[in-house]
Amino acid sequence: MKYTLGELAKHVSAKVKGDSSCEIESVGTLQHANNTQISFLTNPAYRKLLSETNAGAVIMSAADADHCSVNAIISKNPYADYAQIATLLSPAEKYAVGIDIAAHVATDVSISKTASIAAGVVIESGVTLADYVRIGPGCVLQKNVKIDAHSVLTANVTIMHDCELGERTLIHPGVVIGGDGFGQALDNETWIKVPQLGRVVIGDDVEIGANTTVDRGAIEDTVIEDNVKLDNQIQVAHNVKIGAHTAIASSTAIAGSAKIGKHCRIAGMVGIAGHLEIADNVTVTAMSMVSSSIRNAGVYSGGIPLDLNQHWRKNTVRFKHLDELAKRLKTLEKQQLTSKKKSGE
Repeated sequence: MKYTLGELAKHVSAKVKGDSSCEIESVGTLQHANNTQISFLTNPAYRKLLSETNAGAVIMSAADADHCSVNAIISKNPYADYAQIATLLSPAEKYAVGIDIAAHVATDVSISKTASIAAGVVIESGVTLADYVRIGPGCVLQKNVKIDAHSVLTANVTIMHDCELGERTLIHPGVVIGGDGFGQALDNETWIKVPQLGRVVIGDDVEIGANTTVDRGAIEDTVIEDNVKLDNQIQVAHNVKIGAHTAIASSTAIAGSAKIGKHCRIAGMVGIAGHLEIADNVTVTAMSMVSSSIRNAGVYSGGIPLDLNQHWRKNTVRFKHLDELAKRLKTLEKQQLTSKKKSGE
């Protein structure tokens, strides 16, 4: 599908610099795009490529426009506008409505006539699928699952009993929603399983990456609010609550009953301890360990930076003496202050 540059600019409420009649068919990188493709610039490190690119146009900020040798869309948010334009140029594949003959579907379900159910899908009793829901091959929907309109389960996704997904959710392969949380009670050195009786409730416009797991609540529900974006291979434990518009990168582990606020950004491989709260508008950088509640918005970091092994070993030993050193320093400061007072300084 082709669009003129003027049409694309109008789509994102931006302005054209250059030939607005230039036709664009697809997207490409600054290095490899041709004259029928559009690219974008957000990182100043790639600004030098603007004089070399063969792209038909580039989406960029006004500050970069003077460096560009080709047509441009001048944007206040180049990356967001690129996302909208790329979506327009790459429309989602259309799927046939109806239920594949190789799917197993219980009789007492409510499935919209506009839904698409692929081969190998298992749908148990009481399931409700709203308009234009798409269930990809190999998915399993247990009893009483509810999925709202325009949501997509790509392939091999398991939704356990009684869980609910909002509108326009996108669930990638291998995701498990509503598996049991890790609830074990110790009795005379023997572990006894604690029944996990809650659900998982997911809001609208949520995306969950491949092989991520979201455990059901122990008694109350695990909740993921609207527009949350979860990357691949994230662990969300029972009774966790994630506020709207929060994004979490891969390999992060969130322990039970943690509460994460709205508009937070959690980088990769972060560990979040259980039963704590993180305020709205908090950013946690990669490989940090959140061991206590964060009450105020801001950027937080933890962990020890990479170093030569011999230096790292020495500093690790020294960390064990920080409390002792702090006390000695405080004592020395008091002694110095007392000495100054006595000398009349």
